[in-house]
Amino acid sequence: MSRAEPAEPGGRLPEGPALLEVRHAVRRWRDEYGGDAGVAVGLSGGGDSLALTAAAVAEAGPVHALVVDHRLQDGSGEVAARAAERALALGCASARVLAVRVQGAGGLEAAARRARYEALDDARGARPVLLGHTLDDQAETVLLGLSRGSGPRSLAGMRADDPPWGRPLLRVRRAVTARACVELGLQPYQDPHNSSPEFTRVRLRSEALPLLEQILGGGVAPALARTADQLREDGEVLDGLAAELLASAERVDDGTRVLDVEALADAHPAVRRRALRAWLLGQGARALTDRQLRTADDLVGHWRGQGGVAVGGGRPGARLVLSRRRGRLSVGLVSDQQISDQQRG
Repeated sequence: MSRAEPAEPGGRLPEGPALLEVRHAVRRWRDEYGGDAGVAVGLSGGGDSLALTAAAVAEAGPVHALVVDHRLQDGSGEVAARAAERALALGCASARVLAVRVQGAGGLEAAARRARYEALDDARGARPVLLGHTLDDQAETVLLGLSRGSGPRSLAGMRADDPPWGRPLLRVRRAVTARACVELGLQPYQDPHNSSPEFTRVRLRSEALPLLEQILGGGVAPALARTADQLREDGEVLDGLAAELLASAERVDDGTRVLDVEALADAHPAVRRRALRAWLLGQGARALTDRQLRTADDLVGHWRGQGGVAVGGGRPGARLVLSRRRGRLSVGLVSDQQISDQQRG
């Protein structure tokens, strides 16, 4: 869709306090992370993304709206088309509807998220994509990480800048974006999935967080978001140490990248596991769990002559396995039959 006239003459926006708070958040993001080529915005038509789109037009233009139609509900195409029309009315340079097919493992939420991010990434060109995640979304993310026991990397939550994704509103409450839409005279789309108790995040939002606020006397969401900030800062330091360790331990033997066990042995396990994680991901491992990393680390810190560790990835009929031999760690493909034979032996 091409550009339409903005909602107010000259593209001016109302100067209510809520919209100004959203604009200031986008301005801070632009000054710290943005460039001169403009941005794309992931627009759902909901309150958070509508407020973000309006603020981005004022602070970070030109703005190109990308509306993902998940095609999970009757009439979703019409909803997406209306969101694109609103984007143009707000002053976006363009608006595109991206129809996707939601499929794959991990449940509906995970499959929809994968489809959405892939579509946005494909359509963004060279621009960053701004997303409407708020402080409340960050708090929910931290609680989900706690429930899964997935460690500080998960508890660190979402980053304001995680190229190509930008999240300017991580310090803005959801109530503020709702008030900003009132100031704009916009009625956001209410996605039925956002109130369906079959989704874990919805129950966190509607049941768990309000109960925690009641029990603890308020301030829970901001406290969880601050915790994420602190853990993210600590994690960046540990990641830096892990990168230094990895640089000192990596070798090339007969054209194969390996790790020198002796160079890893004296490092703190927390740093060593981060180094192993980064190296394994670079070797093709996928979706590493804490248990896999700790078992992999035992090949260095608690070596008893044990066998290799399957680390995810590989191909049909063969798994990617980390093994130790002659003081070196290496990754290779091992057939399912070989693994089965070893287990029986």
